[in-house]
Amino acid sequence: MSKNVPSTSRKNSKYIYRFVCQVILTAIAAGIFFVFWRNFAETHNNTGYLMGLGNLGMAVGIYLILYTVIGKWLHAFTIGVERIANIMAGQALALFTVDVIEIFVSCAISGQFRFFFQFILLYGETFFIQLVINCILIFPMVNLYRKTFPPLKIIEIHGDYQNDLDSKINGVHYKYSIADSISDKEDEKVIRDRIVGFDAVLLNDLPAHRKNKLLKICYELNKRVYYVPKISDILVKNSEELNLIDAPLFLNRNNGITVTQRFLKRLFDILLSFIALIIFSPVFLITAIAIHLEDGGPVFFKQERVTYGGRRFMILKFRSMIVDAEKDGRPHPAGEKDDRITKIGKVIRACRVDELPQLINILKGDMSIVGPRPERWEHVEKYCEEIPEFNYRHKMKGGLTGYAQVYGKYNTTALDKLKLDLLYITNYSLLLDLQIIFETVKILVQKESTEGFTEEASKNMHDADL
Repeated sequence: MSKNVPSTSRKNSKYIYRFVCQVILTAIAAGIFFVFWRNFAETHNNTGYLMGLGNLGMAVGIYLILYTVIGKWLHAFTIGVERIANIMAGQALALFTVDVIEIFVSCAISGQFRFFFQFILLYGETFFIQLVINCILIFPMVNLYRKTFPPLKIIEIHGDYQNDLDSKINGVHYKYSIADSISDKEDEKVIRDRIVGFDAVLLNDLPAHRKNKLLKICYELNKRVYYVPKISDILVKNSEELNLIDAPLFLNRNNGITVTQRFLKRLFDILLSFIALIIFSPVFLITAIAIHLEDGGPVFFKQERVTYGGRRFMILKFRSMIVDAEKDGRPHPAGEKDDRITKIGKVIRACRVDELPQLINILKGDMSIVGPRPERWEHVEKYCEEIPEFNYRHKMKGGLTGYAQVYGKYNTTALDKLKLDLLYITNYSLLLDLQIIFETVKILVQKESTEGFTEEASKNMHDADL
């Protein structure tokens, strides 16, 4: 047991370091907010009604709470855990969200709604200064973390099926380093002795009975363990605990989202898509004119997709390819240098503007803002033959963005994307929808984000992963 003490101590030190970084970032953001607000109050408080010290203290207190909660929610304090770009994006979204909320909070606390537009300018300047200072600080914080806490030394326990999971784990070089590998068929004593010298264990595609046995060994030895879940693992993840008999009893209702959740999700979709259509109407007009002027062809592109319950509908996009790009009637996924893509198409695809007309699909009820990406019927048939569980995705209405789009990559396998979508379906909440929307903003500039399932992605499927 003593061999695990250094590892436990280092883990606790990481948590303390992250907490200190969070306190520093929070103090700076709140301090800048306080200075700007005090100066604003002193300048505009001629009548004595704007804000006393008590109201200012209340505003700062609310700011601290909002920034801490929203910052954690958007991974703005994950020093050493995520990439620097992701942390900075989280900071930007957290600060922006809190500052926007504070505009209305300040109006309510002071009772001076006549200063609304001045508040907008005030918080715009506050946001800029906060963002610059906090983002600059993130670099030394992350660098110091990586120098102080080297990557976890991991031993991989593998089965018969060869995959690239180890290279994916090693790709997160600032967190993990797979230093050794051993077969799950080795004697249990040999495995135990090898595990002891490592910080963590990676169980790579093992049969269920072997995985369960090794999980128990890792628990006994106080070793953190990583593994890719099977579909069954995802389905039972949120089981409800029942204490009705003298034995643990889990309940999986498997009813999908409730009527109330479905109503709120639809209401959310209608409001957000309607507002987005109004905001982006100039972009719609400019894009439509540009597409038509380039080759005189239609502005929109329609394609049959599959949504909730296997129902088919026609998805709308701005046309980014030449007319009759699929005149043979067969699907031909576009590559990065596809000569069928028009000049305007290259621009709107890079900016994701081609997806905007799907807001109309959402308003009509064909799609949702967040959900599994709706697939072509041909792809659905193909994937269902190879993965019967693929139909589970249709327990939720297809979405403009989704869990797999946020956390997947362009080369993520179809099976892994299915698992990501099932994680969304089985964990659904309106807060999760909001989180995915925020995360979507963060990944818009990343080439690794994915539109959906592709032909290439299906090549790496394997029954052992189910």
